Amino acid sequence: MHYPITFRRKVLAHIEEGMSKREAARLFKVSPQTLYNWLSREDLKPTLAKERHRKIDKDRLRAHVKAHPHMLLRERARILGNIFSKH
Repeated sequence: MHYPITFRRKVLAHIEEGMSKREAARLFKVSPQTLYNWLSREDLKPTLAKERHRKIDKDRLRAHVKAHPHMLLRERARILGNIFSKH
């Protein structure tokens, strides 16, 4: 989630005035980690989002499954160019 720079400045101003990070996080409904991230950066501008994994084209996936019905998911993902979670 991207927060406006004015909001970020307001939250950090409260911390600079003596409010604890945990208290500020609770008050402004942001995670403590978000505050630590903002405090550790030189600039409050939002960072660019990481590139997301692309979805596999449904028709391409169906054709691949039909041609290779017993292939493991990790093998299929490697061949089709996607990365999957190990969780």
